[in-house]
Amino acid sequence: MTNQPYGGYDGYDGYDGYRPYDSHGRQPQAHPQQPQAHQPQAWPGQGYQGYDDPQAAQQYTQQWQGQTWETQTQQPVTAPAAAETAYLSQPAYPAPTDPVDAGAPAGTAASVPEYGPATVGGNTRLTDAQRARAEGRSPIIEPGVQPAALTALLGLLLAGAAAVGTYALLVPLVVLQAVTAAGWFRLNGMWPARQGIALGFAGALAADAALLVSGRSPAAILGTLGVWVLLALVLQLRSHADPDERMYGLMATVAASALAIVAGGYLAADADAVTVGAVAATVAVLVRALPLPTPASVVVALLAGAGGGAAAGAMTGLGTPGAALGAGAAVCALIGHRVASYDYPSRFVHFTAGVALPLAAAAPAVYVLGRALG
Repeated sequence: MTNQPYGGYDGYDGYDGYRPYDSHGRQPQAHPQQPQAHQPQAWPGQGYQGYDDPQAAQQYTQQWQGQTWETQTQQPVTAPAAAETAYLSQPAYPAPTDPVDAGAPAGTAASVPEYGPATVGGNTRLTDAQRARAEGRSPIIEPGVQPAALTALLGLLLAGAAAVGTYALLVPLVVLQAVTAAGWFRLNGMWPARQGIALGFAGALAADAALLVSGRSPAAILGTLGVWVLLALVLQLRSHADPDERMYGLMATVAASALAIVAGGYLAADADAVTVGAVAATVAVLVRALPLPTPASVVVALLAGAGGGAAAGAMTGLGTPGAALGAGAAVCALIGHRVASYDYPSRFVHFTAGVALPLAAAAPAVYVLGRALG
């Protein structure tokens, strides 16, 4: 230690803290004072040094000796699991197997999540057909024996009423047209759709009236169909629904109206052709409902339809060509049966579209083949 109070300081000129004043009363300074923030500090026992040696000044620069914040040792903050924060809404049906895991060797029911991840727009509800595909099942479900029995009953009513007369045929025909319009809308997942069903059924009634007025001319069917397509287009353009929904509703309305109107072909066809075609369609649908493999069932149903047409032709004045008419009617009936089986239909679809579509689809074949063969 030194005896001077500020020993070794550059700004000290050797006086003991006192400096004489000059003639103007000012105290002279030997050197300008350095800023305090840039003055190096000396540790005890080391003395003070100036800025003559920069390396020495850097050597005695104060170093931080305290504890620092070490981010490496802190526990990382993890986000909560999606299952803890997701909004779980009650689904209408049990959750299906994930399509990604559908091909796995053990996709078990316990490992399948019951709810999907939360999204901004909400979880999209799977349709029954999508769920069936995701679980590896076929979306095709055939109506079964009971709808086939109702189809047979309605077909036999058409066949018997045609033998009685034109106005007797109107009763089962109107029932067929109403069930066709309602079944088609329900098959497309649009229910309730009272306006579309009423429009399709009204088109069928208009076609029937035009047929009776025109002497059962097929031009009445085509004219009514054109007018109803235009009417459905105008009504859908006035709708305030989304463009996609309007287009979907337009297609369903046009198709339902067309099927119901075309079913009026039974009224335009010859009475014997109606009897043969209705019997053939009835037999084909009943055989198709039997528990047989699909390829064998289709072949047997076609053969049975041709046989039923031949038998009905022998009982009427159509004769042998009844087999060809029966085969054509059977083909169209099986197509309608297949359409009613598509997209995982409900029981209501089976008892509406499953009953009416086979007979409605067979109507054009009954008229065309009846005119060609009779």
